[in-house]
Amino acid sequence: MPGKSNAEGAAPPSGGLRERKQRETRQRIAEAALRLFLSEGYERTTLDAIAAAAGISRRTFFSYFKSKDDIILFGMEADWAELIVELLKTSPDVPPLDAVQDVMVRRIARYTTEEMAAIDHLMLSSASLLARKQASYAKQEQALFLALCEVWRQPERQTALRMVAMASIGAMRLALQAWREQTGRRKPPAQFLRDAFESLRAGL
Repeated sequence: MPGKSNAEGAAPPSGGLRERKQRETRQRIAEAALRLFLSEGYERTTLDAIAAAAGISRRTFFSYFKSKDDIILFGMEADWAELIVELLKTSPDVPPLDAVQDVMVRRIARYTTEEMAAIDHLMLSSASLLARKQASYAKQEQALFLALCEVWRQPERQTALRMVAMASIGAMRLALQAWREQTGRRKPPAQFLRDAFESLRAGL
């Protein structure tokens, strides 16, 4: 999934004033960086520019992020964490694959085609960022599997739940690839994700 997210929604607030200010500063840096990445380009955006836009020093920047790549991945991880929180609220009476499709489609539908195109272009502009994004799919699959096991607790279902997690990540990746490669009048990414899940069901 893309990296635009309310990172503070990824987990319940904890700690006191200091922790809250740290979360707010991290979020402010991420938002300032994303604006610069989209307007100036990923490679042309410097750490000094990000620090200035966020109202912090370069030294303070490194207290929160190690690199520009880490900023993008922070947004992706926060967005995925929010998806997991939504999934954990699912009733166990709902079929697992339906539940995953629902939360994935609902979250990706928050993005306009223009926003998705801008973020996708940003990801493709950096080889190192793209490589780290590919590596993140394994972590997303594991987090999805663990969440499924929390909702559907029967031990005998774990093998099937792992297959649901694997297939769902695959459907998401294929949907985003198809969305990227489409020609003519562009359909929204949520439609491609719905189609991918329907194809998965038909194949099963």
